[in-house]
Amino acid sequence: MNNSQKLTTPATSFRRTLALWQGLPFDMAREQYAKAVQVGLIERSMLRWAKFERQLDLLEKMTLGPWARRV
Repeated sequence: MNNSQKLTTPATSFRRTLALWQGLPFDMAREQYAKAVQVGLIERSMLRWAKFERQLDLLEKMTLGPWARRV
């Protein structure tokens, strides 16, 4: 393994970790929505979930800009 490969691996790992930390609030919102559906606070609906997911995805992109996760 040469020096550039040794530097690339930690940098890639750091970027991945940073992306996970930045996305944590949005993942927590998804989890809370799912729990609310499970206990009956929110009606189980694929259409409502899709709308919620689109809105949350837009919020993540607006908040994090170029650092937002992409599928």
